Amino acid sequence: MIRNLITRLKARAGGKGKITGPFRDLLAAGPGLSRTIGRFGPYIRAQAPLIATGSVALLVEIALRLLEPWPLKFIVDYVIAPPANGPGLPQQLANIGPGMLLILAALTVLIIATGRAIAAYIGTIFLALAGNNVLTQVRAELYRHIQRLSLSYHHKNRSGDLLNRLTGDIGRLQEVTVTAMLPLSVNLLTLVGMLVVMLWINWHLALLALSIVPIFLFTMGSLGKSIRSVAREERKREGALSASAAEAFGAIKVVQALGMERILERTFARQNNASFNEGVRGRRLAMRMERSTDILIAFAMALVLWYGASLVLRGELLLGDMLVFITYLKSAFKPMRDLSKYAGRIAKASASGERIIEVLDTVPDVRNLPGATPAPRLHGHVIFKDVSFSYAPGQPVLDRFNLEVVPGMRVALVGPSGGGKSTLANLLMRFYDPDKGQIFVDKRDIRTYTLASLRGQMAVVLQESVLFATSVTNNIAYGSPGVSFERIMEAAKLANAHDFIVQLPDGYRTVLSERGSTLSGGQRQRIAIARAAVRDAPIVLLDEPTSGLDQENERAVTEALDRLTTGRTTFLIAHDLRTVEQVDLILYLEQGHIAEYGNHQTLLDYGGKYAALYRLQMAKRRQAEDLEENYAFIR
Repeated sequence: MIRNLITRLKARAGGKGKITGPFRDLLAAGPGLSRTIGRFGPYIRAQAPLIATGSVALLVEIALRLLEPWPLKFIVDYVIAPPANGPGLPQQLANIGPGMLLILAALTVLIIATGRAIAAYIGTIFLALAGNNVLTQVRAELYRHIQRLSLSYHHKNRSGDLLNRLTGDIGRLQEVTVTAMLPLSVNLLTLVGMLVVMLWINWHLALLALSIVPIFLFTMGSLGKSIRSVAREERKREGALSASAAEAFGAIKVVQALGMERILERTFARQNNASFNEGVRGRRLAMRMERSTDILIAFAMALVLWYGASLVLRGELLLGDMLVFITYLKSAFKPMRDLSKYAGRIAKASASGERIIEVLDTVPDVRNLPGATPAPRLHGHVIFKDVSFSYAPGQPVLDRFNLEVVPGMRVALVGPSGGGKSTLANLLMRFYDPDKGQIFVDKRDIRTYTLASLRGQMAVVLQESVLFATSVTNNIAYGSPGVSFERIMEAAKLANAHDFIVQLPDGYRTVLSERGSTLSGGQRQRIAIARAAVRDAPIVLLDEPTSGLDQENERAVTEALDRLTTGRTTFLIAHDLRTVEQVDLILYLEQGHIAEYGNHQTLLDYGGKYAALYRLQMAKRRQAEDLEENYAFIR
């Protein structure tokens, strides 16, 4: 249907000049809509019963809408003012009195209106239900796909834009399906039916009525262009408004700490007023369009009344036919007026559909390779063999890196920022794949394992613990579906978290605030350790797990980490060298290479970069402790 519409619009242009106004918007939207419909084809076909029922109901509505003025024609031509030389009543109605004919006509009007209302309701409900079913499934697919896209994709694309595609663009398609495409389709089909009937009644009068269509299209095209320009600017202002609010709310702690409320309020007020002004301008233009349409319709009505009445007086047209003409004329211009409004919405929906498809068609950089199999229970024998990797071309982070870690060994990765510490962890979890070289776990390339089975046997504790707005139980159990409550409690005890959890208002059933903001940093970290412990993973990755904690919380977290990593292959990324004193192997990484390696005492005796950094940190720590003691003495 979309392709046929495009063909007709191109034919209308005749290959000369440009298609303008609302037709241009529909033509521009056509390829995008075709691509969207094609991409969502499987979901659409699954709704075939709903779509078929809704389409039949809407065709019935259109037929009844065309019949609506005919009872009035019947009353005028056969009861109120029958012409002397006009056609007589049909034989079946000739013996019925005028009063009964009026009653029959009134009942017919009621039946037609009731039937049209029922058909419109059924058609709208069924087609809207089908459209919402399709787009609900598309939203679910989009959400699943976004979650599985590689980290490189998420780093290159703003999360706010992805969220807008998931909610705003899908929502726009849902809204346009019901409020624009459906009414536009019905109105256009009704318009075609009315034009056919008008031409059948009197083609001279029909052409006269249509003579204002070029003026109408020109007016709608010029005003529609201005409205779309204002709408784009208004959406831009609204986007800036939302971004400012989100930025302020996301950093509310900093805003209040620095006393920035008034500054941000003034910025928001300026953007809010600008958005208001654009909105008023858009409403003003929309009202001009409606009033211009009213004047054009009145002009067309005047022409039809003048010429139609002349034909009636000459006996060349029945009075009822002219009334049908006038009724159709009033109805026919409604879809023409709506065309400009709906065309803009459909064009925006087309853009939304293409934005959704753009994400769905993105292939993750890291995915299950053909022939990948689920990993068996791993032991944690890890080998990096000639691994090279760069986030950007020409800027290597690792260069022919080699390392072997036997099961149960605890390895610390230390050194300056940018040395490749976090990159090693990212590669091991297959957030990225090496540019060159291989990574083996238990003597198999990790790319031969499925992603879920590989990551499912790794436990991660990050510097910034990510908790969710759900119960403590669910936060610990995430990533370990089906785990028993007893196992959750054991993990919490291992993480030194059980004692403070039972003191929460509802214990393990306490629902945490967003990101666990009502808990202290140490409490959040211990819940994260419990989450790692409940997985019972053979490989553990720790990224600055004690950073930013006070001494008491640091001690509790360190004890929990010692229990968590016992007997497990562990990679610890650390800047505070006190946390790596007891590990089996320390790697000092610099520019993607191992500059020094050994245990803590060996590296101190060696007297290299690690020893210098360790002594510097200890000196600073002693200085800080002395200042704290002096301050306590003064108080």
